[in-house]
Amino acid sequence: MRVVDLTDWLVILGIALTAILFFCKRGGRKGSLTDRARHLHGTRLLLQGAFALWAALLMLDRSFVLPLSVPFGIAMNPHTILATALALGGVGAIWSFRASRLLKPRRLFSTC
Repeated sequence: MRVVDLTDWLVILGIALTAILFFCKRGGRKGSLTDRARHLHGTRLLLQGAFALWAALLMLDRSFVLPLSVPFGIAMNPHTILATALALGGVGAIWSFRASRLLKPRRLFSTC
């Protein structure tokens, strides 16, 4: 079994953020100023969500899979680590959900 180095984690983060920027950049140039602002805000929220989920996974990996890799011998309670990772994952999921709602085009006419 191969241990994932910190460099590999940074490469994964870079690829994820670049892919988000690439796919979100394609549809944000047309529309009104309000639509462009919504698209920019949605892209920013999606980037924040990806970063929060990445940080939660990195925290879990460094704490439980490779516990001796933490510098300076900082020992934390496993419950604290799990709670922090869960909070980061929850915030990342909320930001990703809100971003998906903002990246959808607005409806002009509602049926109600």
